[in-house]
Amino acid sequence: MPRINKTIILTLLTVISFIFLLFQLYYYKEYFSSKNGSYVSESKESYSMEDSVHWVFLKKEAEEEGFQWVELSGKDPRLAGMGDLSGTEIPLHCIFKLQNHAIHLVVFYERSGNFLWHGQLRLKQNMDKNFVHFRKLHFGRYPGAYSKPNLHLASIDGLQIQVPKQVANFLEEVSQSRFVECRYKEARMFYQVYPEDTSQDAMEFKKKAKDLLHLAAKTLNGQEVPFWLSSGTCLGWFRQCNIIPYSKDVDLGIFIKDYKVDIITAFQRAGLPLKHKFGKEDDSLELSFQAADVKLDIFFFYEEDDYVWNGGTQAKTGKKFKYIFPKFTLCWTEFLELKVQVPCKTLPYVEANYGKNWAIPISNWDWKSSPANVQENGIWPIQDWDEVIQIH
Repeated sequence: MPRINKTIILTLLTVISFIFLLFQLYYYKEYFSSKNGSYVSESKESYSMEDSVHWVFLKKEAEEEGFQWVELSGKDPRLAGMGDLSGTEIPLHCIFKLQNHAIHLVVFYERSGNFLWHGQLRLKQNMDKNFVHFRKLHFGRYPGAYSKPNLHLASIDGLQIQVPKQVANFLEEVSQSRFVECRYKEARMFYQVYPEDTSQDAMEFKKKAKDLLHLAAKTLNGQEVPFWLSSGTCLGWFRQCNIIPYSKDVDLGIFIKDYKVDIITAFQRAGLPLKHKFGKEDDSLELSFQAADVKLDIFFFYEEDDYVWNGGTQAKTGKKFKYIFPKFTLCWTEFLELKVQVPCKTLPYVEANYGKNWAIPISNWDWKSSPANVQENGIWPIQDWDEVIQIH
């Protein structure tokens, strides 16, 4: 087999080993700056001519060295429903082939949540399915989200290329990187039917809720406690890509197996005093923290054989309530300029809580009777109230 020129290999590997190519299209900045809704994240970078030249140069050099290549592009999901822009395609994957060798280049984009995103490896109908063994290309089969890695130069077979400093961390993220996009098109349709509340009170609440969500994420990430958007916060993300202004709180979910006793102390150190603690670790645990005019509610979920549930407690009566959800796995998304997790199959999760009419806003919500999945779950013994009903 002919010897492959190291220069082109170096060029390709250098690009790949950088893990991402910061392709940001100019219209983000130009379009979003004037027409951006609050539910659409504003890009912090722009696509430069230099980026385009490098991309074209790479493919030209590959051809001159005898490589065949195929580029897989797709619609930018953040532009869904934006008229002419919604059909704009961006490069997602590029596969270089030389005889029996193939190099799979995955294009990473920097998102406003300060993380990296790549699109799905999806073949188009007119593609040559025999170009390479596509089933062996496991990386990028689904959209993915990754923390931005620190890179350093490493020598591999005499080639100086960039690799993540913490290779193990990056590889660990691969199996947990699946990403689901906010439903931007549906969110725009929602606001056409239910115009966004732009009152001063609503805008102030959204800002406070966003700040609280970022602080909560920083605190829980510091404790290495995985969490996801739950209840009304999850509904707001799924339905309108935004905070629901009349919800008055931020809701997060955590599996009870991930609970740590230091969580309360960590939030208190972050400036969030404990408002109440209901239940106990083995039954219906719920924490609530207060930040200015916005409350942070953390619901702990318990896993059964065929469903999961979280509990609720009525402080005045000691009554217990149980909220049933179908089992789910977690995916990453972008929400309010934050990389955060949500149930991958969000619709069943939302429907469990809010019923089939979840798309219709309801401002009068009773947590004891309104949820579609609520059921009474007994009452706490009076002798346990000091432990299971703590109000601060």
